[in-house]
Amino acid sequence: MNVLPWHKIELERLIGDKGRLPHALLMHGRQGIGKLLFARALAQSLLCENPASSGLACGRCAACGWFDSANHPDFRLIEPASLTEPTEDEDGREKKASLQIIIEQIRELADFINISSHRGGPKVVLIHPAEALNPHAANALLKSLEEPPAGVHFLMVAHRAHYLLPTIKSRCQLVALAGPEPGPAIEWLRAQGVPDPALALAQTGNSPLLARQLAGQDYWQQRDFLLQRIAERTFDPLLVAEQIRDYPVQHVVNWLQKWTFDLIFQKSLGRVRYNPDYATQITALSARVEPLSALRLHRETVRLQRVINHPLNPRLFLEQLLLDYAGLLETGGGRVSQAT
Repeated sequence: MNVLPWHKIELERLIGDKGRLPHALLMHGRQGIGKLLFARALAQSLLCENPASSGLACGRCAACGWFDSANHPDFRLIEPASLTEPTEDEDGREKKASLQIIIEQIRELADFINISSHRGGPKVVLIHPAEALNPHAANALLKSLEEPPAGVHFLMVAHRAHYLLPTIKSRCQLVALAGPEPGPAIEWLRAQGVPDPALALAQTGNSPLLARQLAGQDYWQQRDFLLQRIAERTFDPLLVAEQIRDYPVQHVVNWLQKWTFDLIFQKSLGRVRYNPDYATQITALSARVEPLSALRLHRETVRLQRVINHPLNPRLFLEQLLLDYAGLLETGGGRVSQAT
């Protein structure tokens, strides 16, 4: 069982009173803090046949073994195909798996939740992320939540709970999971072998699981190359766009989003959040930018983060994005175009 240390007390609180546990729980909080691990640990503890005195799963019984090997007959995990299926076909070509949980996946639960438990105990359905339910799937799930069969627990994990139907949220007990304080998170990342845990944590807005994913050298080398260029008082946006043309576009937009946030944050509050290793450069540049113009550019990068997948022409996309940023530095304002 892999619950993270900063969530163990909350898990013990819930499982310690499992006789009164509601049929549906919605665990919500920002991405990358361990909500899915929490939900899985709760599910395993509910299914464990020899739990510890705290109520947590023993990790040794047959039920725990089946759970760990993803073979427990009384457990179902519902996720979008993009999280469960290969991203390439047999010929090595990229597949576009669905980002949504579709109605067929919810309909397939009917037999599972309405037949007797294989082990004579509870049954657990874990849905992650719950906001991936498309409208038809959400309405189909609502019927099960309104008339839940006895002994069935629905555990839902949401990064953005406000995207869920109010009728679904109203039928769940909400469990708000907080992220860790920086100190424990940094220690945990250090134990995971992350080279610069404080910087990785800052780069992800204090989301340790996301920070652990940044351990690859390419990410940090490419980030440093871009930030060193855009930190210069004058830089050639077209040349830089050519130099970074092979970088993942999503990373470039994300780096610029965090950079513009730090420009605004530094100018308004005198602090840097995401890029502490470039605090000196950000402080110098923030004096040159006009806040409202910087905010417009930042909002555009936020919008792009939500919609960008594969732009038709990545180089032109990057050129326009960097031209907008260069205009912000040159005039203190600049025009923000629609980069897509």
